[in-house]
Formats: sequence, C-alpha cells, structure tokens
Amino acid sequence: MLIRPAREDDLEAMERLTALSFHLVDQRLMPRELPVPEQRTAAAGANWIRRTRHTLRTDPGGCWVAEVDSEVVGCAISRVRELMWILSSFAVSPELQGRGIGAQLLAASMQHGEHCLRGMLAASADPAAVRRYRLAGFTLHPQMQVRGTVERSVLPVVDRVREGSAGDVDLLDSLDRRTRGAAHLSDHELLLAQYRLLVADRPSGQGYAYVDATGAPVLLAATTRRTAVDLAWEALAASSPEVPLEIAHLTDVNAWALDVAVAARLSIHQGGYLCLRGMKPPAPYIHHGSLL
Repeated sequence: MLIRPAREDDLEAMERLTALSFHLVDQRLMPRELPVPEQRTAAAGANWIRRTRHTLRTDPGGCWVAEVDSEVVGCAISRVRELMWILSSFAVSPELQGRGIGAQLLAASMQHGEHCLRGMLAASADPAAVRRYRLAGFTLHPQMQVRGTVERSVLPVVDRVREGSAGDVDLLDSLDRRTRGAAHLSDHELLLAQYRLLVADRPSGQGYAYVDATGAPVLLAATTRRTAVDLAWEALAASSPEVPLEIAHLTDVNAWALDVAVAARLSIHQGGYLCLRGMKPPAPYIHHGSLL
C-alpha cells in the first residue's frame, strides 16, 4: 500500500470511491422511516470533482490517496482556510476497511493543518469513523436534519432580504469569521456557481444563505437568530409543494432552525455528527457538508 499526494488524474477514481462508500454507509444507517438512499447523481458527482479539483489547487498538501496495485482505495481531502483545518471528504474502499488505511490517510491530511487553531468536519453516524475522529481529538456534536414539503400557508413575509452576488464576498467572509472563526475565501466561488445566494444587510443584523434548487439552505451564517430565521424562511419560500427538501447539519445550538422546521411542518431526524477541535459549534450557522 502507498499513501501519496492526490493528483488531478485521480479525481474520477476518488469520486467513484466516495460515492460508493458514502452510499453504503447511508444504506446501512438510514432510519427505516426515511426514503431509501440513492447513490450520488452524475450532476452531484461533477460538483464533487469540481470542488476537489479546486482543493487540489489551493491545498495540495491536504489531499492524499491510498493506492494498492495502482488502484485508488482511499482518499482524504482537506483544506486550510485562515486558521481552520477542514476535512472535506474521507473514504476507504469497503473491502479494505479496518486495516489502518483510514488512520494513515487522516494523519497525512491533518499534518496540513498542524498550525491551525481550529478544526471542523461533518461525519456520518458510522461508528468506526466516529471513533477515529474522537481518537484524533475532535469533540462530537450530534446533528439533526429536517425533511418534507413546506406548508405554504405558514410562510411569513420577509423584509429586506435580497439576492446576493460575487460583490458580497467581503461581507460573507466577515460573517464567516464571526460565526465559525474563519472565512470561506475562494470557496465562495464554488458556492456561487452552484447555489442561489440570499443576503440580509440591515442595521438589526446581517447574514447570508446559499440555497439549493429545492429551496433548502445548504450554508447559512448570520449575526443574530432573527436574521437567520428570516433567511431560512426566504429560502423555504422558493420550495415546491411537490418536491421534498432536506436541511442537514443542524446542531442543538441552532434550535432556531428547528423552530422554523416545526412551523413549516417538516419532520426532524438524527443525522451524524459535527466534529470540532478548538472551537464551539458555530451559531447562528448551518454548515455545508464538505465546505463546512
């Protein structure tokens, strides 16, 4: 087995590996009351490759693969943003798990952030992975997710929330630093290309939310809970009564998001862990699954 830096010509193999690994974990751990998990779509796979190519260029020292007989059997993708180390993706071929490959990959990627004050990653509920993160010194904060279709009759009128653009990035980075302790920097380019951006910039509070095609906020940061609530409702207003949505990565310090979900008639479920080092769970904040 060889642990080596990842290259651009590894991207397709890493995408296939992570798609399969994550799907198998979802199949094994998904509660019965939820829909049967589907494997990553071609469009989602292309976005994964785009994000990882970006990380290879900004953080080559944080991207590693495990190779056996010239085949990629594991990968760890991490990035450093200011003084925060972020693990974006981590997987080992199912048939080779339990042989120490994951531990070596994680150790290699963590060296990239050895000077960082904080660390952050989103984990599934897979017991082996969670144990590895705890042994690496991370605190484990249970996450929740909400699902369903929004009850249209309860949607409130939200004032002074506007469409955002690349011209707002300085404001977004400032909000990132205030809520999670580090800016997203060039990662905003990826987010702007994939999602709709909502911005609130008013004397009573500032905030932003990236919203996917279903109307779910996939990343949200704000200076006040009231502003976060307004951004969440404005995002949900774009949802369809025919298409279910999912808002993942909700921690208990962001109970305001659960209140919005309950009012919108969405169901609440457990959903993995937010793993942190050197910091408390960000709030008001909903973190992105890989860009955090």
